[in-house]
Amino acid sequence: MFSAHKVRLNRFLAADGRCLDVAIDHGVFNEHAFLDGLEDMPAVVRALVDAGPDAIQMNIGQADVLQSIPGPRKPALVLRTDVGNLYNATTHKVMFNQLVHWDEPIIGALKADAACVVCNLLLMPGEPDLHRQTALNAARLRAACDHYGMPLMIEPLVLKSNEAKGGYQVDGNKKLIVPLVRQARELGADVIKADPTDHAADYHEVVQAARCPILVRGGGKKPIETVFAEAAAYLAQGAHGLVYGRNIYQHPNPARIVAAFMAMIHRGATADQALAIYRGEP
Repeated sequence: MFSAHKVRLNRFLAADGRCLDVAIDHGVFNEHAFLDGLEDMPAVVRALVDAGPDAIQMNIGQADVLQSIPGPRKPALVLRTDVGNLYNATTHKVMFNQLVHWDEPIIGALKADAACVVCNLLLMPGEPDLHRQTALNAARLRAACDHYGMPLMIEPLVLKSNEAKGGYQVDGNKKLIVPLVRQARELGADVIKADPTDHAADYHEVVQAARCPILVRGGGKKPIETVFAEAAAYLAQGAHGLVYGRNIYQHPNPARIVAAFMAMIHRGATADQALAIYRGEP
């Protein structure tokens, strides 16, 4: 039987069920530091299309840049459906994360021919209402996705206060990540984008809790050797792919990093082999 959900999922995940999703949706979060490297969106998107990842994650106001490129051979569009103030350098008296379109939460994704939509599921200290908001967002999206046959990716994020710099940072505590990933699955996620745990050897527990394709979130910019070593460790624990943003688009040679990640995800390249690809070594 024809399934729009399956058709779209087949565009998002490669034939092996794995995926490199390059996130360039950072502009919606109103944080200046995220914009470095994303000033010229048409140039960024063109470079990424040429580099050839499986998917590109964007917002409704920029999706036309990708979808206006002619021809069938381009990355699938993953459309973010929510906006919040969680990434700002200073904390706020009122934290929020809400759907961009509450009445028709995936109408933009349908019009833009997205292959998947994504939303946050947030757990922050002292912010139970934010957790409630994002759980309701996910539930509302699940109902809309069921109606229209759209795959849903949920991004469970466990955050802790960053006392040195203000704002929040990732909390890699597996005892918090695993149950939040499980909650994302219970809410109906088809795909989960989750943070790495403090210890890579624990990540199989996250994979087991997800019981669906799980993509490891890259986070802040790091030395490229560290990026490849960490990616290899989490892929070895059973992750189905990677979602990276700043470690790709803020790099002087994004195409080389994409090529290295694609080799790791789809051909089982090691961290050393990925580094050789990145360096252009034979």
